[in-house]
Amino acid sequence: MAKKEKSYNEAVAELKSILARIEKEEMDVDDLSAEVKKASELISLCRGKLFKADEELKNVLKDLEA
Repeated sequence: MAKKEKSYNEAVAELKSILARIEKEEMDVDDLSAEVKKASELISLCRGKLFKADEELKNVLKDLEA
């Protein structure tokens, strides 16, 4: 079964959670590397979604000008 991709809001919420645990020093040093890797993947996902939305909005606005 294919894994459902996180929504932008889900990814941001997870990033905030990771950041909060790091700031509160609630994260074990052994887990830090894995969590930073996960955060990096979430940031990439968010960037991709923002880029896609930006391109779609540009296309809509371009069509409205025509």
